[in-house]
Amino acid sequence: MLSLRTTFAMSFAAVTAVVTVLVGVLSYNAAARLVRVDHETVFAQVVQDLRNEVRETRMSPDDFSSSAPGHDLVRPARTDVQVLGPDGTVTDASSPRLPVTDADRRTAGAPVAGRMVQHRDIDVGDDVYRIATVALGGGRGAVQVAQEFSDTEDLLRALQRRTLVLMAAVVTAAGLFGWWLARRITRRLVALTAAAEDVARTRRLGIQVPVTGYDEVGRLGRAFDRMLGRLAQSEEDQRRLVQDAGHELRTPLTSLRTNISLLRRIDELPPAAREELVADLGQEARELTDLVNELVDLAAGQSDTEPPREVDLAELAHEVAVLVRRRTGRRITVRACGDTRAVGRPGMLTRALSNLVENAAKFDRDGTAPIEVAVAGPARPGTVRIEVLDRGPGIADCDLVRVFDRFYRAADARSLPGSGLGLSIVREVALAHGGAPFAHRREGGGSVIGFTVGGGAAEG
Repeated sequence: MLSLRTTFAMSFAAVTAVVTVLVGVLSYNAAARLVRVDHETVFAQVVQDLRNEVRETRMSPDDFSSSAPGHDLVRPARTDVQVLGPDGTVTDASSPRLPVTDADRRTAGAPVAGRMVQHRDIDVGDDVYRIATVALGGGRGAVQVAQEFSDTEDLLRALQRRTLVLMAAVVTAAGLFGWWLARRITRRLVALTAAAEDVARTRRLGIQVPVTGYDEVGRLGRAFDRMLGRLAQSEEDQRRLVQDAGHELRTPLTSLRTNISLLRRIDELPPAAREELVADLGQEARELTDLVNELVDLAAGQSDTEPPREVDLAELAHEVAVLVRRRTGRRITVRACGDTRAVGRPGMLTRALSNLVENAAKFDRDGTAPIEVAVAGPARPGTVRIEVLDRGPGIADCDLVRVFDRFYRAADARSLPGSGLGLSIVREVALAHGGAPFAHRREGGGSVIGFTVGGGAAEG
């Protein structure tokens, strides 16, 4: 199979060859036609002038003799002249000597001046001539005018050879230039191909991708580099997710194994201990189920196939408030201002907003003030800001920068149920919608946690 470089060079040379041959052939034919027509026109004009001259003036063979004074005035230019006597014999031969036929002899004895007989393509030695015999009239003889046409054909053959040599040189130069140009054009593509093959062979995503220029190849290189970066980040996220999930699953599984081992001696335990054991098993099973569900949600968040559509985030907040109010019994209020419509995936946005409201209800379990959901748009051009406000214990300054990390739980929250994945899911949803999560302490106590949709990072 031919490489792109070879294909481009051969195509360039082929196109150049076709154009060069076409131009060369047309140019040669035009030049040859002009030369031949010019020679024929000149010869025809010479013969016609000679006929007019002998008709108008009584002339004898001596008037055309090469030894007569002024013969250069009566002998046509660019021609060979041979003079015939009244009987058709040669009285003044040309060089080379021209052949004399019976028709020429009869013309020499013709009584009418200007009578003519013409011969085409007559071989004289190694040359080809065109001959016209013009009668002087009154039986005084005739003049033969000849013009060599073989030298014209020799000239045209030389022109043809030079044209062929020139075309070959142009095609060769075009092939070499095409090869150089193809090498210059495909050099970066070859480097990108080598990088892609290296990734396929070694499965290393952190390779250096050569990116230069601002044309289509440069854009391809930058897109390939960004793609590798995202793949590397995705691979790192998956590795961390597996490691963190394995770490977090060890604790509930160990506790489950311990409690299950106690079930073998459940008959030996007092009734109070039995009830506590069963309650612990149920709580651990629920926490393990919640943890697995959140892991599945987190893993599927970036590959959500739900098509984006226009969503009114204020209406979405009202729906989430009703759902969480039914689950927790807490009072939840929703405030909305501005245009709260945005393009997004409703399922992912519902999951993120539910996590925020349920997280606020969990940490403000004994609170009496309502949990507030504020939706404002646009906070900046093209963005909608969603925030959940509670009056819980708030977030310590050292925890603000880590609350969205996977499995991270503040020290005072480790005794509460949960896996530490809820806010991480919020971050993934925000980033997937072109926004960013944010968290800060609320004046008067409590926390403000939320995210933006369709813009950059939000201000805290």
